[in-house]
Amino acid sequence: MREVTAELVQELVRDQHPDLADRPVRPGPRGWDNQLWRLGDDLAVRLPFATGSADELLRNEHAWLPTLAPRLPLPIPVPQRLGEPTARFPRPWLITTWVPGTPADLAPVIRGHEAAEVLATFLTALHQPAPDDAPTGRDRGGPLAERADQFAHGVATATERGLVDEPDAVRAVWHDAVTAAPWTGPRLWIHADLHPANVLTADGTLCGVIDFGDVCAGDPAYDLAAAWLLLPDDAVDRFHAVYRVTPDTVRRARGWAMARVLSGILIAADAGPGGKPTWGPPARAALRRLVATA
Repeated sequence: MREVTAELVQELVRDQHPDLADRPVRPGPRGWDNQLWRLGDDLAVRLPFATGSADELLRNEHAWLPTLAPRLPLPIPVPQRLGEPTARFPRPWLITTWVPGTPADLAPVIRGHEAAEVLATFLTALHQPAPDDAPTGRDRGGPLAERADQFAHGVATATERGLVDEPDAVRAVWHDAVTAAPWTGPRLWIHADLHPANVLTADGTLCGVIDFGDVCAGDPAYDLAAAWLLLPDDAVDRFHAVYRVTPDTVRRARGWAMARVLSGILIAADAGPGGKPTWGPPARAALRRLVATA
């Protein structure tokens, strides 16, 4: 596959969506699965460059986000066009609206109580019953116990590498979450990848949510884990009050948050091309908050 350049992006747009071909193309951020190119001032082109699953995730966004976006109180990247695989670029790609803001791993939330209310309002609007044909998360939004082996491996790896100082407290949070009452309500829409790099900030609070490739139906506790990952210490309780979360759901959300923390810490410490050093500070801050609840 050819290296992705501005020239290639222009060729792809011109071939499949010629009415947009006069828009300038310039580089945008590079995520975990996709690279982003600005297309004019209000659009973006997302092209998969890493994992094979990215193709399916782009199609997932294209199928569902136009229906979800109108009811959400924060801007999200709404798919406008789908690019199909060709000899020039043998994978699907997507043209979406551009959402301005800075990822929260680069510009953390400062106005905590305001951000807590914004996040709770956004998730309340998103967490509505999904249709029967809504996708099921790959390993997200289901029972925590299904992730037990993966979690144990993460704790062992992080401890061996000196990245976690209190493994017993980490395991205690997880054990409490696994023994909480399971979700028995309807399958609700969830973002399913709500970590700091996928939430945008401006002026110290939240201003947008991006990367909905994993959007699916399941237990809302998976998304509620974001409160510990995104919000300052004094704002998590405010989030729970506005969202009106139940005690057992809080417990499950803490377990999912701890799983995301371990993943963030390990990815931040990865010295290879998949490493994301900026994921480390929010993950460590969340670890401290969660261990305090053990």
